[in-house]
Amino acid sequence: MFSDTISQLFEQHGYLIFYLAFSLGPFGVPVPNEITILTGGVLSNTGALDPWITYICILSGLLTAITLSYCTGRIFGVKLINRFQHKRHFQRAEEILKQRGDWAMCIGVFIPVVRYILPLFIGLSGVKFRKFALLSYLSVLFWTITFFTAGKYFGVHLLDSLRIFSF
Repeated sequence: MFSDTISQLFEQHGYLIFYLAFSLGPFGVPVPNEITILTGGVLSNTGALDPWITYICILSGLLTAITLSYCTGRIFGVKLINRFQHKRHFQRAEEILKQRGDWAMCIGVFIPVVRYILPLFIGLSGVKFRKFALLSYLSVLFWTITFFTAGKYFGVHLLDSLRIFSF
C-alpha cells in the first residue's frame, strides 16, 4: 500500500521526503497529498516520527509549492496569458477568480490538483502577494492541521478503510 511506500522512503531519506512530497506538486510530481499527510499523522502517532518535525516539513513544503506557483504566475504572466488565453479552461479559471477571488483562494487549497494550479492563476491575475499570502497561507495552515490531526488520531482507521477499496 502507499503508506508502506512512504514508510520505506522515510527510512531512506528522513523527514525530507515529506517536504519534497508537498513542494514538488506543482512541478508534475504526482504525490497524493491527502494520503501522504494522513500517513505522516499515523506514523507520528505510533512514535515512528516526531509529530512537530513532520508537520513543519509538510506545512513548509506546501507553502513553498504554492508560493513558487504564485511567483511563476507573476514572473511569466504575460507569456502564459498569451499562450493560454484562448483555451476554454483558462478562460473559465479567470472568470471564477474575477467572480469569487477571495473565496477561490481559500477553498482552492482543499481541492487536490487545484491547490497547485490556482496560485499560478492568482499570480497571473495580478493579486498582490500580501493578499495572496494572507488568504492562501491561512487556508494551508487550516488544511494541514485538519488532515494531520485526522491522520494522527483517526489515520489507522482511515487507511484501513482505504485498503478495503484497493484492488
